[in-house]
This record gives sequence, C-alpha cells and structure tokens, in this order.
Amino acid sequence: MPTPKPVPGSILAPMSFPKLGGGEISVGGPRENWTLFIVYRGKHCGRCKKYLNILNGMRDQWAAAGFDLAVVSADPQEKAQSDQAEFGWEFDIGYDLSEAQMETLGVYASDPLSSGETDRRFAEPGTFVMRPDGSILMIAISNGPSARPDLVELLDGMIFTKDNGKPPRGNV
Repeated sequence: MPTPKPVPGSILAPMSFPKLGGGEISVGGPRENWTLFIVYRGKHCGRCKKYLNILNGMRDQWAAAGFDLAVVSADPQEKAQSDQAEFGWEFDIGYDLSEAQMETLGVYASDPLSSGETDRRFAEPGTFVMRPDGSILMIAISNGPSARPDLVELLDGMIFTKDNGKPPRGNV
C-alpha cells in the first residue's frame, strides 16, 4: 500500500538529520523564517549536483527573501563531505536521511541499479516550502532525477505568495 503523501497546509512532523560540520539540521514545526527544504538523491546523481550548484549561487537571494535552506540526502557523511568539498556548497547539508523519514516526507525511494551507483536505498528528489508556523505551503516530489522545480521560478513564486498572503493549494 502506498504511503500517504504530506498534505499542503498541514504541519510537517519535526525531524532532524546530522549536519556536515556538526550539529543537526531540523525541519518541521515552528521557525523564525520560511524554509526551503530539498531532498536530493546523493553523490551518485549528476543532476543533483547541477541543481545544488544553482541553489548555492542563489542562496543570498533566498536568504534575502526570508528563507532558510535545508538540504539532505540518504548518503553517509563521507559521501556528503566529498560533494561539499568538491563543489564548495556553502549551505548546510544533512546526511543519513532514513527510510522512515523518506516515508514521512512522502518522497519516492529507489534501490541502486548497481554497486557503482550507491550502496543503499536513496530518496528521489523532493522540494518543500514551509511557512514559519511549520505548515507546508508547497510540495514537489519526483520519482526520478529529471523533474524538479526551477529554483528561479520557485523563488519568484514564493516571494509573490509571501507578499500576497496566498494559501497552500492542492489541499482538497
């Protein structure tokens, strides 16, 4: 039986992930700012690297619009560290996203096609926007690496949504 997906407007159950450099990344529940939360496939995914490179270049724009960034994958610490070192990402990166957390988020999960891809089940892409009260404004999940929200369009839309007090859509 498929796992129910999160409902727009609902409060995301608080969850946390170990963060590169120490500490934790937490999402869900009340916050000071809005949150852009991105689940990426991991080190084996070239499309993820392109997407996160774009995010890294836009991080000041997202911050100026009042958004905190949270990025996580199911990769172990070593793989996440390797990518951060190679690409110079300056946002916080979480790792060890569990299968139970994938299920809570409603993201699709895949088994590796080979040991060359990765050594564990991993999450397919997911993008979530949450209001400061912890409610989910926008959910975009994909069952593969090629479909993700355009980050420039998403930021523009989220600024419009914030400025005009628009509610979550797709909740009926």
